[in-house]
Amino acid sequence: MIQTNTANTNNPVSAPLSPAPSPSPYLPARMVNEYIYCPRLFYLGYVETQFAHNQETVEGAIGHRRVDEKQDELPPAEELIDGASTTQSRSVMLSSETYRVIAKMDLVEMAGQWVIPVDYKRGRPRKNHDGSLAAWDPERIQMGVQALVLRDNGYQCEEAVVYYATTKQRVRFPIDGALLAETGTAIRQARQLAESGRRPLPLADSPKCPRCSLVGICLPDETRSCHDRLSAPPAHRGGQRLLFDLGPRLFATIEPPLPDNPSDLRRLVPARDDLRPLYLNTQGISVGKSANVLKVKDKGKVIQEVRIGDICQLNLFGNIQLTTQAIQTLCQNEVPIAYFSMGGWFYGLTQGLGIKNIFLRREQFRWADIRSSCLHLARALVAGKIKNQRTLLQRNHIEPPRQSLAQMKCMQTDALAAESFETLLGIEGNGAREYFQNFAGMIKGEEEPFGGTDMNGPFKTFDFTGRNRRPPRDPVNALLSLAYSVLAKDLTIVCHAVGFDPYLGFYHQPRFGRASLALDLMEPFRPLIADSAVLSAINTRMVTERDFIRTGNAVALTPNGRKAFFRAYEQRMDTLVTHPLFGYRVNYRRMLEIQTRLLARVITGEMTNYPVFTTR
Repeated sequence: MIQTNTANTNNPVSAPLSPAPSPSPYLPARMVNEYIYCPRLFYLGYVETQFAHNQETVEGAIGHRRVDEKQDELPPAEELIDGASTTQSRSVMLSSETYRVIAKMDLVEMAGQWVIPVDYKRGRPRKNHDGSLAAWDPERIQMGVQALVLRDNGYQCEEAVVYYATTKQRVRFPIDGALLAETGTAIRQARQLAESGRRPLPLADSPKCPRCSLVGICLPDETRSCHDRLSAPPAHRGGQRLLFDLGPRLFATIEPPLPDNPSDLRRLVPARDDLRPLYLNTQGISVGKSANVLKVKDKGKVIQEVRIGDICQLNLFGNIQLTTQAIQTLCQNEVPIAYFSMGGWFYGLTQGLGIKNIFLRREQFRWADIRSSCLHLARALVAGKIKNQRTLLQRNHIEPPRQSLAQMKCMQTDALAAESFETLLGIEGNGAREYFQNFAGMIKGEEEPFGGTDMNGPFKTFDFTGRNRRPPRDPVNALLSLAYSVLAKDLTIVCHAVGFDPYLGFYHQPRFGRASLALDLMEPFRPLIADSAVLSAINTRMVTERDFIRTGNAVALTPNGRKAFFRAYEQRMDTLVTHPLFGYRVNYRRMLEIQTRLLARVITGEMTNYPVFTTR
């Protein structure tokens, strides 16, 4: 479409906005709306291209279906005849080369030579003190952008209309000099924010946040809480153990203080996600799709149907076929596909394009080159892991040795003071050795002879003497290896969702094919999620001696055993736990996402502290 700048000379109001430089990208009118509503929402949506649905966005999309069904061309301005009858054009897309803005107008009404843009909104109009109705400020500015675009294309636009679907009311208002001045200021400020590369802080205790679709990504109250209370000078925060010397931006703590009044911090993220992972581990089955339903077939017969809208990930173990159509639909619905070997080794992931935000990954790569920053973060992660291992022993061991608990307490302190990665690795290894030496005391299952095939001599099913792997040589180690593999998969998916590169870590150094950052984030959660799921599976007899098979020196789970363990693992992931910093309860799957997003806040400079998750 050829854009012109032939605004009506009879129009008494001229656009107050100076032309934008040609390199500037087109700024959508709806994004200017979001900037007025919340600058952080604008930055997340426009600069970082993040989006999530909630009830409001889904209902809004449904309400726009009729409007979007047909896209009309707007007649050229010179063809409009004064005195002609009223006509309409739907879904009109126009841009302004002068102001570098673009607008999709739901409806444009033409009455003679005059055009009136009409926008459809889901909610209700604002009520003035005198009882009259008015459009909300973000919507007024959005219509101001549309008016600028129409005028820059030669049309005469003196008023606009917003239609509110909830009350079925039209609110009409003039396009005057004051509105155009506000619009010009909003466009300039939004463009400056986009070009600044700095995400603004969230709104403070705003009533807009609970209904925002990006609230789970933004974490407004959590980010402000950490920024206000943990970013203060250390002398003003008593008692907690801190890590310093990371330059002006980072220190870390493994014992963050609870809020003075946890009820003051709103829980804006749901405690649980309605979606669940789907695990398939029966060899030889195939997965296809019909519409948005996955069809699992065995020898051509459908044995299970699962709606794609009900799952958050698909996990395939071993020889399972997946059709191209199913892969495409899963990618379109942003459902990742994780691939495992028959023995549970996680080796691949398929997903859609994912997040397009390069800014976090750029900062991640920059921070990974600062060795002191990596070491300080690694200290807190290792100290948090040892603290959680010690807590698990205290909770579950039949009689935890006092000497072991005391040594692990010292190791936790030593980890915070480690001066090199080599020293830290040694401390972590010593802590793991002390922990696994006492791991058997948390196993309460009956000791029964090994019930698998090819038994070589006397063997106790859950007789655990120490950690071994590749391959695991006893049932407990087989369960632990599978648990760590599944947890690493979950954190790899979370890293992708947040915008990290999961293969570049800060503690685990880069290695071909290893998701180092996922392993970093996994350290404090190993005892709380993976080890706890293994203990639960054994102690509640969800997994028994009949669920293992032994081949040579290796012990592996049978398909039925894996199925039973996945049930125990997902029960653990769904357990509600109190966040030590924010005071509200969420399940572990949601906690993984929150902690990963908090690390992203540190990497991008919004927070100066990463609070490692620990439990009491």
